[in-house]
Amino acid sequence: MTFSNLDRPVQFLKGVGPKRADALARMGIGSARDLLYHIPRRYDDASTITPIANLAVGLEVTVIGRVRSKGVIPTRTGLRIFQAVLEDDSGIITASWPGQPWLDRKLTKGDVLLASGPVKFFHGRQIQPREFITLSKDGDSEMGGRVFVSYPASEEVPQWILRRIFESNLNKLLEWVPDDEYMSERERKKLGLTNLGEALSLIHRPGNLADAERGRRRLAFDELFHLQIVQAQARRKATELGPGIFHQRSNELIRPLHEALPFELTKAQARVLSEIYADMQLDRRMNRLLQGDVGAGKTIVALFAMLLAAEGGYQSALMAPTEILAEQHLRQVHSVLQPLGVNVVLLTGSLKGQKRDQALKAIESGSGQVIIGTHALIQDSVSFQNLGLLIVDEQHRFGVRQRMALLKRKNNRPDLLVMSATPIPRSLAMAFYGDLDLSILDELPPGRKPVKTELRAPAQRESVYKFVRTQIEEGRQAYLVYPLVSESDKLDLLAATEEFERLKLEVFPGSRLGLLHGQLPASEKYDTMSAFAGGDLDLLVATTVVEVGIDVPNASVMLIENAERFGLSQLHQLRGRVGRGPAKSHCILIAEPEGRARERLNIFRDSTDGFEIARADLRMRGQGDFFGSQQHGRDPILRFSDLIADEDLLVLAQKTARQIISADPDLEHIDHKRLSELIESRYQDRLAMFGVG
Repeated sequence: MTFSNLDRPVQFLKGVGPKRADALARMGIGSARDLLYHIPRRYDDASTITPIANLAVGLEVTVIGRVRSKGVIPTRTGLRIFQAVLEDDSGIITASWPGQPWLDRKLTKGDVLLASGPVKFFHGRQIQPREFITLSKDGDSEMGGRVFVSYPASEEVPQWILRRIFESNLNKLLEWVPDDEYMSERERKKLGLTNLGEALSLIHRPGNLADAERGRRRLAFDELFHLQIVQAQARRKATELGPGIFHQRSNELIRPLHEALPFELTKAQARVLSEIYADMQLDRRMNRLLQGDVGAGKTIVALFAMLLAAEGGYQSALMAPTEILAEQHLRQVHSVLQPLGVNVVLLTGSLKGQKRDQALKAIESGSGQVIIGTHALIQDSVSFQNLGLLIVDEQHRFGVRQRMALLKRKNNRPDLLVMSATPIPRSLAMAFYGDLDLSILDELPPGRKPVKTELRAPAQRESVYKFVRTQIEEGRQAYLVYPLVSESDKLDLLAATEEFERLKLEVFPGSRLGLLHGQLPASEKYDTMSAFAGGDLDLLVATTVVEVGIDVPNASVMLIENAERFGLSQLHQLRGRVGRGPAKSHCILIAEPEGRARERLNIFRDSTDGFEIARADLRMRGQGDFFGSQQHGRDPILRFSDLIADEDLLVLAQKTARQIISADPDLEHIDHKRLSELIESRYQDRLAMFGVG
């Protein structure tokens, strides 16, 4: 009963062998532990199974039945229908799969199926399964009691094989679960959690649905807690990079800017600035995430933070994800700070020769007080005289490694302000940016005109084009966004490059059109975006490369083709490109969505609140792997938890983790030996990102 038993290759488990082990490996199952943590994707309680005798036309049902007979039925139209007669103790019914004759080779007489779908009437009563699972093959005993479990499966390892492997090995796997957990029984009971072995048993063999949920919550807490330990260690590590700077506030720059502003700061901006000023006037480093909706006024908040640094004689650096965004920041920052006598310097990858040398000199000498740049700022050739504040714009495009690279520079101990233009639900921010304190701009400046959002069918495209032409004739500009760069044989979607030629020749022949997508050379992308921003183009045909940050106040239309192909947060960012000027703006979605896609687009059409949209996006798409350093080819970091449903667990996990790291920063206490080993073995990549370990 040692923990290493779970590390043995899955090949040596009963009923697996080399060939099946290869197939399991392609599903991410390489060891006994991987198999044990391959948890069911679905549970069907026996109380929700409808006896076949009770099936009525029009009902949506789930049945369990053994295949009594089967075959392929041809039709006069050429369609081939696979049919199987299913029976249970109460009766029989025909299950019908139109257009799926290949199922005749997959299913055999005697197989036990769990099938879900509508009951229809066609030559008698029949069920048309939308989904079905082979619970057991002919000759197997039917598995399951009150609850039937279904696992994530594949063509190579179908459901019935997985269930057979679990039936043969689960008792042994559960015996191998270690007794020496990372938390004591007292701590576990205090947190209201079951022990690990029992949790895994409940997940794979639940007596009822509540049992399965109790087991899942234990695994959910584990992964949230381990992640919060990593985040808490990262917070602690940030303080070890050196003491912070106590930024002296004289108001010689801050007051004149306040007086020069043609508007009042919102209450949210004033609150967030108070939080930032308080951090910058402590002897520890600021590590803060500032997030707000599109147009909430993050840039002006950043400017005031820069001025506090400048008042004490320190430099500020603002790192943007693209050169065109960096130049946009330069124009905005320079126009505000130049009258105050603050010198602003630009450093990007395309800056060459004498201009680059001059910028590097200004940064090194300290005469450059505010430096705007891209990834070029983290190059070894860049030496700051006294960097006091680092602002990272669009956090999700940089990730942890880039900001840590600047924070670790010799002779610098800057405060850190990360700005995200993509609203993040609070639970997601807690989970993935737990090393940062959180400030939220939850209020838009008064007077900003809402963007009118409309959903149109493809058949209405000509009337939409007519409206766009009217806007152009009135001197406005428009974006036309497509999901693809070029046409795909597999997807019936409009693509930017082909549509650009058609639009230019047939739809808007007298207008000035530009094309922008991610596969263009950087210089061409820059020239095109600059021409659009400068008013030299009427229409920008693009992919989502225009999603973030570019400010073109004269653009009044955002037209999005195949809108069902975009995520909610992506759509919200695209809509944020318009509505930045005095004219009424429009976001027009062209799509014929069905099901969840229609639900998604209706949510977007009916809401302008980025945080509400982000919560809906999280609920519908799942959390994914939000770390800036993506671990490609690996399971997402959160497999068992749901950041919406499990927010209570997340709060508990964060509180518990911070208490432990506060008392035992390096997990050296004997009680934390097991926890330290787990974190080191499972999260070493993420620890390395923060320089922890």
